Amino acid sequence: MTSRSAYPQWNEQEAQACLEAVVREHDGPVLLCLQALQEVYGHVPPPAVALVATLCNVSRADVTGVLSFYADLRTDPPPAIPVRLCAAEACQALGGRALAAAWQQTCRDDQQLAQDTGVDEPIFCLGNCALGPAAMVDGQLVGRATVETLRARVVHSREATGVSEATGVSGGGAK
Repeated sequence: MTSRSAYPQWNEQEAQACLEAVVREHDGPVLLCLQALQEVYGHVPPPAVALVATLCNVSRADVTGVLSFYADLRTDPPPAIPVRLCAAEACQALGGRALAAAWQQTCRDDQQLAQDTGVDEPIFCLGNCALGPAAMVDGQLVGRATVETLRARVVHSREATGVSEATGVSGGGAK
């Protein structure tokens, strides 16, 4: 996953050019347009709703409905180092709920960690059930996850990407 500073600032003209290609190639492309915007900007900025509605010839309410329905679409920029904990049944049976509670408490105790990671975004099944509880840290799969392994992966990602502990923003280092 890309750190937040690697995404460009919202630019309506560039977004429109990107979306016009999607609209030309697909019928009913609201979801595809939102996914394309998130790929470019890391999230779907608020002004994008009106742009997608206009280009797809639907209401802003229709676009907002799609945007709010799909959990993987986000309206806020992603954290510098996203942490996602598996919330599927196999991981729950192997301690996933306890891990989620412990991770949330750790983030409450460490505001910098919370800022860098966004605390926790649940994800449903990472396909690593035999090694549950599973997690995804900065796009990397973690099996038999614990608070300690999650924290270690976050530190590793900070070092690898140049994310400053003080700001949570990438210093431009390569991953």
